Amino acid sequence: MDRTAQLIARPAEYAVAYDPAAPPGPPQPGAPAPGTPHLAALRRRAAHVLAGNWTGTSTVPSPGLYPHQWSWDSAFIAIGLRHLSPRRAQTELETLLDAQWGDGRIPHIVFNPSVPLDAYFPSPDFWRSSTAGRAAGAPRTVQTSGIVQPPVHALAAWLVHCADPGLSRASGFLTRVYPRLAAWHRYLLHRRDLGGGGLVSVVHPWEQGMDNAPSWDAPLSRVTPAPARSFRRADLDHGAPEDRPTDLDYGRYVRLATEYRDGGYRDGGVWDDGHRDGPGGGGHGAGGAEFAVEDPAFNALLIASEHALARIATELGATGTARHARAERLTAALVERLWEPTEGMFFCRDLRGGDDLRGGDPDPGRRPLTGALVPERGVSGLVPLLLPGLPREVAAALVGTLRGPHFGLGATTRLAPSYDLLGEAFDPHRYWRGPAWFNTSWLLERGLRLHGNQADADALRRAVLDIADTSDFAEYVDPYTGEACGATGFSWTAALTLDLLHEDTTSGTGVMAGPDITAGTGITALKGGDRG
Repeated sequence: MDRTAQLIARPAEYAVAYDPAAPPGPPQPGAPAPGTPHLAALRRRAAHVLAGNWTGTSTVPSPGLYPHQWSWDSAFIAIGLRHLSPRRAQTELETLLDAQWGDGRIPHIVFNPSVPLDAYFPSPDFWRSSTAGRAAGAPRTVQTSGIVQPPVHALAAWLVHCADPGLSRASGFLTRVYPRLAAWHRYLLHRRDLGGGGLVSVVHPWEQGMDNAPSWDAPLSRVTPAPARSFRRADLDHGAPEDRPTDLDYGRYVRLATEYRDGGYRDGGVWDDGHRDGPGGGGHGAGGAEFAVEDPAFNALLIASEHALARIATELGATGTARHARAERLTAALVERLWEPTEGMFFCRDLRGGDDLRGGDPDPGRRPLTGALVPERGVSGLVPLLLPGLPREVAAALVGTLRGPHFGLGATTRLAPSYDLLGEAFDPHRYWRGPAWFNTSWLLERGLRLHGNQADADALRRAVLDIADTSDFAEYVDPYTGEACGATGFSWTAALTLDLLHEDTTSGTGVMAGPDITAGTGITALKGGDRG
């Protein structure tokens, strides 16, 4: 039996385990019935993508464009893999966690030493993690980047556990990953509260994941770009220049990463004596850098994962009360610092923008930095819809914005664009400046369902499945036409397709059930446990 067959042969043995979520509504007119050959074939194809992108210990996002392991990609991939092989989903997350730094950070790339250095830039010899990151506890046995990505990992770990609790308990999965995930959150909460208001800051656009979003244009404008001759862009070997970040922006990315590396990957100017030099304070590392931004999606995913860590703690016999309380405090801080009620959405806060209201305060750690909100409507400002503690009026306003003229969901677009349809910087094909992405649509589907918008959630779910199918699991798509952009056979697109397909199986009779996917294929359905 080949690897794809091994993956798709596992029958449905558990209920949908979203946390939190409500069951999907009744089938809508024109929607394929659960268990139809069309959906079974889609599941096979998605499983084939994940099998083809598997390296033996983790899954690359795309073998050509992204040939290493990426942090938040692996979290989303594990969420889909759990429906095929919970053991492989565990391995996906644990391979990433094995590269965790001593200070708790989970790096955004774990490099595969068998991949040539010129296959991707910035490569391991740029980041120099084992030397430049030595003081921060970078691992010596594996090369990584020095920045991070959104903390989806605890949520992914909890969902992987729920896929097969018996296997998870028998293997000690949560016991192994919980302390690592707790250290990861501790790093973010203690080292990355650069504004002093309780939220986590990113120190590079790559950390937020939506690399080229217009929300970064103003903060990046203060950064002197690295000379174009000082680096070679491997991404242009795999994508059209008009779909990728400009050379100017890339030069700024390189400059920020170089300065962070040369500062020893120190965060917030935290010195050995405990003194903190905040943004604008002229210190070393992230705190003194030119880029420090509080982002709504990054913080929303941290909050969702705090709730998940609370569930994991309870499963391990501890109490999750403190973590749930922390998640609620973070939700309140998110609303206080990033919510813009007149616009009906969250905005990024540029901590180096506007007036530094600390002024002559002798204790720079006492008062939060105000900075300035960045008035760009990006999909990041809608992602907090997935939070259970969001005030009702905030959730309702977010749904209205999602369906309104700036994002057009259900009217002019079927998947949410990554940026304001009416914005000056909108481009339906350029990376994160307009195209629709499947991971953000998955998050919004969860949020819509959570807050009772079942019809909208069902429509978005159908759109994800349809467009993933017709675009050959594209990296991202034109939000109007669904035309594929970037790479095809993209791992998180395939994985999240599998996760949404699983909604058809709550009765045990959908496309996940053995007979529906194995008839006539020569594949033998596997019984019990994991067969990864």
